[in-house]
Order: sequence, then structure tokens, then C-alpha cells
Amino acid sequence: MSRLFPFLIPSIAVLCLTLNVHSANAAPPLIVAHRGLLKAAPENTLSNFRACLELRLGFEFDVQRTKDGHLVCIHDSTVNRTTNGSGNVSDLTLAEVKQLDAGSWFDPRFAGEKVPTVEQVLQLASDFNQHPILIAVDFKDANVEQDVVRLAKKHDILSHLIFIGRTIQEPQVRANIKATSAKAETAAVANNTTEFPAALADTSADWVYVRYIPSASEIKRVHAAGKRAFIAGPTVGGKMPKNWQEAATVGIDAILTDFPLDLRAVLKQKAARN
Repeated sequence: MSRLFPFLIPSIAVLCLTLNVHSANAAPPLIVAHRGLLKAAPENTLSNFRACLELRLGFEFDVQRTKDGHLVCIHDSTVNRTTNGSGNVSDLTLAEVKQLDAGSWFDPRFAGEKVPTVEQVLQLASDFNQHPILIAVDFKDANVEQDVVRLAKKHDILSHLIFIGRTIQEPQVRANIKATSAKAETAAVANNTTEFPAALADTSADWVYVRYIPSASEIKRVHAAGKRAFIAGPTVGGKMPKNWQEAATVGIDAILTDFPLDLRAVLKQKAARN
């Protein structure tokens, strides 16, 4: 053993140097495509989400409940904008929703695309759970959060989800989520620096959801608390390369945007310069 020790010293030194370099260069933020690739395919559809996953992109989807209690993936409270039907989601049964065409409004090539159930979305995502993908679940409707968490546990995809929407503003929603699974990850919103301390201190939240570009010191506080930071809203939702770069530079953990492929290109260029 003593004869090997001189050889171990340089090896240990190299290992320590490697670890220090790795910790000094944080991983680039995870990319979350708002309603999927909404510029290239009909939003909130399985073909859209499958494309995201094949490209190793995360995505955000919305949750509503039908008249007969089923959870479906659609942004608006009505089916008017994104299908060939009309009426409130809450006034339609799942069978009625499933009869609608959710693709032709976007492009005739997507004719026949359906409004998916939340379970279909989670089942699809579970096929890619070996990849570092973040999926944001936006609760539009009330009293859906516990059912979604149970479905996520069923499909072993819970560790890839962040719960937003009503979650970020309503402590009871966060409490309901945590009561269903302590491993479910919730977020609390900070619209500005004034709201940041309360969002960071919220013990029911694993993420701080910021709607402004935070400072590097704020992100350090987030990470020191064992939490992560998620940015969304007008500062990063559009095609905003300077803001994306700044958010990445301060150490943000995930970015939600309408332009995920453009964001990926910017992050790749940034990494190449570093």
C-alpha cells in the first residue's frame, strides 16, 4: 500500500481539480417549451410533446377537468380557440372532447390531432424519464393537483415535474400537493425583488419562480437553501437572447419560453465561448 501512495497523490489532486472546475461551471439551464413547440405544432398535443421529448426538451402543459371528472390537457377554459368545437371544457364529457379536432386550426397537416388526457401526456413523458428533462404542470382548474400527482407517481415521472399555475400563488395548492407526495416539487412566485425573500422562505416550495431576471446573489441564496430557480414571463417568454444569456449567467436552473429552439442555440453559443 505504501508503494502505491506516491501514485495516489497526483491522482487525488487531479480529481479535486476536476471537481472544482465542475462546480465552478454550472450546468446550463433546463429548457421548458411553453405549451410545447407552439410555433411549429398545435399546442398541448401529443405530437407536439413527442417532438419536444425527441429533441430532449422539456415542456409546459395545462390541466383542466371535464364535466365527467377527467383531466385533459388544454390551455383555455373553452375549446373554442384550439379545436373545431365550442363550449366550456367543464361542460363537456371526455367523450365529447375526444371527438374534437385539435390540430386543423393550426395547420391542415395536423388534422385529427386530439386533446390528450393528462395521463396520456405523463405516460408519453415516462418513456423519456432517463433524460434530464423538466416538465412544468400548469394547474388552470381547481382541485386537480392531487389527482395529477397520483398519476405522475403511477407513471414514475414525478421527479421530472415542477408544479406551477395556481401552485405558485396558492399555499393550499402547495399543501395539497405535498400531502399527496412529499417528493412532488412545487414553486412559489416572486414577481420582483421585493417578493423574493418570501418566495425563498416558503417551506412548501422547492423552487423560486421568478418573473424578472434575478441577481447572481439571489440565485446563490436559492441554491444555498437547497432550492432551484425557474424563470418565466415577459422577460424570457419572447425571443430575447440577451435576457436568456443573462439568466443563464446568473445561474438560473430552468427557463420557460415560446422559443425553445432559439434558446437552445443561444445557450450552445454561450457554452462555446466559455
